[in-house]
Amino acid sequence: MPAPAFTRTPTARERRADVILAAVMFVGAVLSAGLSSIAEIYGDEQAPLWWALVYAVVATAPLAFRRRWPGTAAVIVAAAYFTAVTIRVPEIYVGNIVMFLTLYTVGAWMNDRRRAMLVRVGIIVGMFVWLIITMYRDAISEADKADVAAGAMSPYVAFMLIQLLLNVLYFGGAYYFGERSWAAAAQLAVLEQRTVELEREREVTAAQAVALDRVRIARELHDVVAHHVSVMGVQAGAARLVLERDPAEAARILSGVEGSARDAIHELRQLLETLRTPGGETTDAASTLALDDIAELVEASTEAGLPTDYTVIGEPVPVPSLVAVNLYRIAQESLTNARRHAGSGATADVRVRYDDDGVEVEIVNTGRTVAHLRPGLGQLGMRERAAASGGTLEVTSRPLGGMRVRARVPLPTPTGSSVR
Repeated sequence: MPAPAFTRTPTARERRADVILAAVMFVGAVLSAGLSSIAEIYGDEQAPLWWALVYAVVATAPLAFRRRWPGTAAVIVAAAYFTAVTIRVPEIYVGNIVMFLTLYTVGAWMNDRRRAMLVRVGIIVGMFVWLIITMYRDAISEADKADVAAGAMSPYVAFMLIQLLLNVLYFGGAYYFGERSWAAAAQLAVLEQRTVELEREREVTAAQAVALDRVRIARELHDVVAHHVSVMGVQAGAARLVLERDPAEAARILSGVEGSARDAIHELRQLLETLRTPGGETTDAASTLALDDIAELVEASTEAGLPTDYTVIGEPVPVPSLVAVNLYRIAQESLTNARRHAGSGATADVRVRYDDDGVEVEIVNTGRTVAHLRPGLGQLGMRERAAASGGTLEVTSRPLGGMRVRARVPLPTPTGSSVR
């Protein structure tokens, strides 16, 4: 999407400043006219003083709106200046200043850049044509004088060249400084726009970071709480069933409930400590879980009433901490779901495979046939963990009953980096 065209609009403060400038220039024009009239700068050809007062009003009034309508102001001032010099109005100094200001303003404030160029070029060309005609007329009238006929660089010719040079510098300066002011304002606007965009991006990034942290924390809490509460629920139910006929077995099972509660508290405390660590990671990076801990997870699953086998295929290789934690949590969530939904008599099998390309964790359980998968927070969390590790996740139902969950993560070539 192209960036919007740059435009300049005067503020209320700038408009008030223009009115004040017009008033100051008017007072200066009146004083200049009075002094110039007394000094008789045009000699016998000088126009009456009241014409100078009219010229002072016409020349300075446009300054009050020079930034709102710069082209109009410049044309009015140029016409007034041309007329005043032609009829010998006794005021030239403030008029020159006003002419410079309006030409500068056209370049600095006129949003239509093509029109700004045409207005300035038209005024400058008109003034130089008028100057050349005036110089030619004066040269003809002074041709009979000795100082003109004396040579190509007579005093009169030198004076005319000085006039040309001064006019080039005068009009060239007005044009140049106007362009520079416009370019500086455009560059400042671009910087301000970029600042606004960067601030907006910073806010969006901060909001996204907070959202991601909340998702990661919710995922971790779900995995920890769902697993341990599920285990404790199954164990408590088993203890209730054998409490009267086998108190010793009930006590053993209740001991397992107690252990699961301690494990849950430990993992929750570890998570909270991680969150409180200044500048630390907000989730898995500080965990001490590794792929080898899946064996303990399998034992706990068996004790909770879901007989689970554990197999390691291939030669184990170092796995980055984040990958290990995510694969562990996927296995944990899969076994939790199996205990909750597979039904009585179900079994599970956990396989960890290592090969040349990566590591894979597969959890297969028997039990009830699942006709339609209903995605929930557990599946969403597993998919997020697989994606965070750069891997993939497959969750499918088995024709003979139960589920298969397969998570695969490619591993980089060992570079000697520290892994857990």
